[in-house]
Amino acid sequence: MTRIKHLETLLSSDDTNGSIIELDNFIGELCSYGDEMDTLTEPQKLFYYIQCLEREVNNGGFNQYFINSSGEYAHQTIESLKRIGANTTADILQKAIDQFPEKKVPQDRDERNELVEQIEATANEVWNELDQQFYEYADDLNALNINFVKELKEFF
Repeated sequence: MTRIKHLETLLSSDDTNGSIIELDNFIGELCSYGDEMDTLTEPQKLFYYIQCLEREVNNGGFNQYFINSSGEYAHQTIESLKRIGANTTADILQKAIDQFPEKKVPQDRDERNELVEQIEATANEVWNELDQQFYEYADDLNALNINFVKELKEFF
């Protein structure tokens, strides 16, 4: 099956979650799971940033998101969420980012991890509450992501 036919099949599937996972795996492989982001189109990057957020927060909360490599893309992820219409989730992520000095998450992982260590005593209380808000999925990220991919499928 050609890539385009396969994409059409994924986009028309009733299993939205399965389609999102398959698209995420495909894009993850394309960029060597974040090591080669320049191989992705801009829409693929936006999709990937959101999936990184979902994976990390669902696995270990915002603390884990920020200490792992995904935290490098925190600011880009806000823009990605807004682009697909996930404004509530963007607000939640912004509140998590606001725990950092000057509301800036360093892209450098070592620097970011040092800051997390410095702020986590107070930030974890806020992050834990934000984790719970995130898990409520006020924005249907799967549906919004599928619509985004449908809108720009020539870039996927």
